[in-house]
Amino acid sequence: MADNEAEGGADTTEVAAQPKSKFKLIVMVVGLLAVLGGGAATYFVFFRGGHDDEKHVEAVKVKPPVFVDVPDMLVNLTGNPGERVQYLKVKVVLELKEEKQIEELKPNMPRVTDIFQTYMRELRASDLNGSAGLFRLKEELTRRVNNAVAPVKVSAVLFKEIMVQ
Repeated sequence: MADNEAEGGADTTEVAAQPKSKFKLIVMVVGLLAVLGGGAATYFVFFRGGHDDEKHVEAVKVKPPVFVDVPDMLVNLTGNPGERVQYLKVKVVLELKEEKQIEELKPNMPRVTDIFQTYMRELRASDLNGSAGLFRLKEELTRRVNNAVAPVKVSAVLFKEIMVQ
C-alpha cells in the first residue's frame, strides 16, 4: 500500500508541474512573436518608408476630361388633361475621357438629341422635383446616350441649365 501511495503522490506533482511549464512555454512564444513583430514593423516603417510611394504618385498623370455641348432643348412635359402645359428647358454637356472620342461622337449627335427629347417629353414636372429627381434624370440620360453611341463611352451627362416653367 505504501507503494501505491507513493506512486499516487508522484502523479499529482507531475500533473501540477505540467500546467506551469505549458504556461511558461506559451508566455515565451508570445513574447518571441511580439519581439519579431515589432522588429518587422520597425523595418518596414524606417527602412522601406513611404518615400517610394510619393514618387509613384507623381509619375501618374491624369488626363483632364473633355466636354461636348449638346444643343439646347425645350420640351413640353406630360400633364393631366385640363392642366396648364409645363415646359422643360435644358442645356446639357457630355463628359468624355479622351479628346479623340469627340470625332467619333459628332456624327451621332442628332441621334443623341432625339433620344434626349423623346425621353424628356414623357416626364412629368413631379419627376424633376428635388435633387433626387435630377439625379435620376442625369443617370437615365447617361445610360441612354451610352446605348446610342455604343463604342464611345460617355462618363457623365452634366447640366448647365435646367428650367421648368
